[in-house]
Amino acid sequence: MSSIFFPNEYVKSIYAINYKELQKKGIKGLVFDIDNTLVPYFIQTPPKKITGFIRKLVMQGFKVTLVSNNTKKRVELFMQQLDDKGLQIKAFHRAKKPSKINLSKAIEHMNLDKKKVALIGDQIFTDVLGGNRTGLYTILVKPISDKDEPITKIKRGIESLVIKKYLKILNNEKKKE
Repeated sequence: MSSIFFPNEYVKSIYAINYKELQKKGIKGLVFDIDNTLVPYFIQTPPKKITGFIRKLVMQGFKVTLVSNNTKKRVELFMQQLDDKGLQIKAFHRAKKPSKINLSKAIEHMNLDKKKVALIGDQIFTDVLGGNRTGLYTILVKPISDKDEPITKIKRGIESLVIKKYLKILNNEKKKE
């Protein structure tokens, strides 16, 4: 199944991802989107559940980076909580996904080959498209919240059509096995 808009995996949330399986596939770096992937876009700082989750991933041996299309102020505020926990995670703001520029910077920061990095996000036309264009393993998660910024709400309708096609192809491939 090949489309620049299709993720390698589509799961309910960041907690539904099999991280041990990713490691078996050679994935050593994780690039997370923030808004509606880790937290709803209106939550300014990560709750303890997220900081604990990220700490656990780091302790499992993953390098973790955050890449967001949101503002410097929003990303820095979110990062303060993670920095206070000593996780030493880098974040890139105003990433302009699906542009490859800041995704490439995240890979470079982790000092990994792009084939060893997974991008995890909630949007097809920013996260999945950007990750696929960069050559990353892409994982689409369902948005945490129904509340979106106005521009994102517009894209969600089109994304739902892409997801339906993706799931139909995926089901047809499973039937053939």
